[in-house]
Amino acid sequence: MSNAVIVVADDESSIRLALQHALGDEHEVHAAGTAAEALRCIEENVPDLVLLDQNLGDADGLTVMAKAREMDPNLQVIMLTGHGSVELAVKAMNAGAVNFLEKPFQIDHLKAAVEKALEARALRKEVLLLKREHNLDSPIIGKSKALRECYRIIKQVAESPSSTILIMGESGTGKELFARAAHHLSPRKGKACVDVNCAALTESLLEAELFGYEKGAFTGASTQGKIGLFDAANNGSIFLDEIGEMELQLQSKLLRVLQERRFKRVGGVTDIKVDVRVIASTNRDLKTEVEAGRFREDLFYRLNVVPITLPPLRERREDISELVKFFVERFNTMLGKNHFGVDEEAMDALVAYDWPGNIRELQNVMERASILNTTDTITLQSLNIQAEPQGGVPTTDGKLPSGDYLALTERSISAMEKQLIKKVLDEVLWRRSKAARILGINRTTLYNKIKEYEIEPPEGQKKEEE
Repeated sequence: MSNAVIVVADDESSIRLALQHALGDEHEVHAAGTAAEALRCIEENVPDLVLLDQNLGDADGLTVMAKAREMDPNLQVIMLTGHGSVELAVKAMNAGAVNFLEKPFQIDHLKAAVEKALEARALRKEVLLLKREHNLDSPIIGKSKALRECYRIIKQVAESPSSTILIMGESGTGKELFARAAHHLSPRKGKACVDVNCAALTESLLEAELFGYEKGAFTGASTQGKIGLFDAANNGSIFLDEIGEMELQLQSKLLRVLQERRFKRVGGVTDIKVDVRVIASTNRDLKTEVEAGRFREDLFYRLNVVPITLPPLRERREDISELVKFFVERFNTMLGKNHFGVDEEAMDALVAYDWPGNIRELQNVMERASILNTTDTITLQSLNIQAEPQGGVPTTDGKLPSGDYLALTERSISAMEKQLIKKVLDEVLWRRSKAARILGINRTTLYNKIKEYEIEPPEGQKKEEE
């Protein structure tokens, strides 16, 4: 990462001059000789990285780092010391330093540490930008055409505070995130948004949870009675997750709430009025459920006012790299790691994999990789672990693709993509590096595409090996 802002804080002028000389050609470098100067320099220049000596005369480096990170919690700090110890290194890393170098150090070694720290800083900035773009507590990450269209519909329907929304899609595609987006983008955002998992409770318990009950309504009922979740969500939203699992008898009671905006508690005789937006989700095909007699047709049409079908991750592979960056940074924070991304081979495997469990499976895999990976960059080896598909579709060998043992689920082949790749390869006489540059992909991805599409060179022309 070039043109970064770096502050060098060291009480030895020779060290400051040496680091300014070594880093000044590629970065904007500011120097400070005391703790007070360092903090003033950090406040004025808002650096991406601080090279911080442990002994600054007027204060120790750990104290300076704590104050600097109050200004910028994402600030990258590399500690420098002429009196290193394991105990001091552990303290520095626990306090938030990304690296710890003992003097005298080699300039090449320091430069490598600087670049890794700046790459980690760039990753954090990118993730924060993604969060700000979507302005949600749980960000919807991705810029694919299919996802943008779903998000456009959510934003549009959110302006109407009462319209019912039905979100469909495979397990793990982000239905809950879109439900919360519908609430947060609406005039109801200051009120409650109540979640109900319709698959987690029996019919009687679900009815009592949704509508509440009067005292003594059934054996074991509270002597005080209980308000229901529709009551709790009044003037807000209620999210009925996996509504396709709801029993028919309860479906009829829900239909009345949608049509009349009123209900009776279990054991009650008085109607209770509510003003609630209903957002429902399902991974089932409700039309098929209606035809099979497992779902009420009138309720289906009442729910299906604004339907949204979320695409599975395998149909929006261009979003995978952004999701990976988001999860790397999330688990850096949660697990106290300092990974600044994944290497090229690992990213190729992540993009190529079909993700039967969708985003939830990707999240699980990235969490495991963050825990197991021992290098600054997450590698393919750390991804070669047991994956647990959440969508009920087993992988070929239960693992992410690895090396020569790549085993991927068959995907639909895009004739247009195959034709374009073959045309470019033929034009550059099968020089694959050049073809990859023209196509905007790396060589590994191109090799996989050639193999997947079984593309062969024209008769009499051999493949150029580079």
